[in-house]
Amino acid sequence: MGYWQKKITRREFGKIILSGAIYSGLAALGLKISGCTRGKASVKIPGREAKYYHQLKDKIVQCTLCPNTCVIANWERAPCLVRENRDGKLFTLAHSNPCAVHVDPIEKKPLFHVLPGSTAFSLATAGCNFHCKNCQNWQISQYPPEETENLDFPPKRIVEEALARGSPIIAYTYSEPVIFYEYMFETAQLANQKGLINIFHSNGYIKKKPLKKLCCYLQAANIDLKGITPQFYDEVCFGELKPVQDALITLKEEGTHVEITNLIIPTLNDSESQIKKLCSWVYQNLGSEIPLHFSRFYPEYRLKNLPLTPLETLEKARNIALEKGHKFVYIGNVPGHEGENTYCPNCQKTLIKRFGYQILENNLIKGKCKFCGQIIPGIWKT
Repeated sequence: MGYWQKKITRREFGKIILSGAIYSGLAALGLKISGCTRGKASVKIPGREAKYYHQLKDKIVQCTLCPNTCVIANWERAPCLVRENRDGKLFTLAHSNPCAVHVDPIEKKPLFHVLPGSTAFSLATAGCNFHCKNCQNWQISQYPPEETENLDFPPKRIVEEALARGSPIIAYTYSEPVIFYEYMFETAQLANQKGLINIFHSNGYIKKKPLKKLCCYLQAANIDLKGITPQFYDEVCFGELKPVQDALITLKEEGTHVEITNLIIPTLNDSESQIKKLCSWVYQNLGSEIPLHFSRFYPEYRLKNLPLTPLETLEKARNIALEKGHKFVYIGNVPGHEGENTYCPNCQKTLIKRFGYQILENNLIKGKCKFCGQIIPGIWKT
């Protein structure tokens, strides 16, 4: 690989180790595996022409989908591993070839204010435009599509499978949906025509123009606001903070339901000052009703040397957010904790009681608290 922009070179992307086992779990759905597997990098991925790029001289192209704006020489790929320059045209190699397909509880995304107790037909392809040291799905996000086990699964079939399995939601998730944008966009268009809801769980690293186009078909999003300092994004994610903040504001402006997840990693983004700064930014720019999820970190990928997040840290973060005026604040990855529940900001009674991904109690009626009539923001019906 070569001809990347200076930013990626400076961060020594080439030193990132792309190794490990293949992640799939497709057999549970009874789906036949086809396509490329690891060790067959010589197999050519068909690809589709990308939507967002500029042609430069000498058959060089510049991708304009995400803030990396990678400059790519002929027959080279961007660091996301799925965008390739073919004779002066940019192709996406992440289209109709997901390597992970599952039916999940919507609470797993996590989206707590979208059809509680429903299922989401969830999918992902290989690749990512971040290279987070703590990645949970690095077995697919840090691999090219030649080295994952893929399905032949065009948009129409995704919609058909979601309908057949009774899932009112299609979720673009696991790796990074931004890098399979064209696949997601076409699927979302068809899904909306059939009355399905589209959601994505994303790092929010996308340019404004493609994001606004996507919002025409996207009803909800959970965005990982991974930290609140440029240094954290640079050193841990190999990305930038401001484009993520800009994407969150755009989603809010476009009327998309937004929830935010902040994975609290010990020693890296767990200080009280950083948590306060994050809560203040969200409150000032997005309002008090954006659901905030503070999630427990488990040692993974390149951060196995760090401990899991202490419960006390998560509880402190939740209390800070509540004190700053946030109305819906959750603790993630701690099943059975009271911080999993949704409480009415008016009468304080329990609206939705959860245990992990299970809904034990739901006291919402047509999006309102059944005790006092308070309107609760979210998507409560298809």
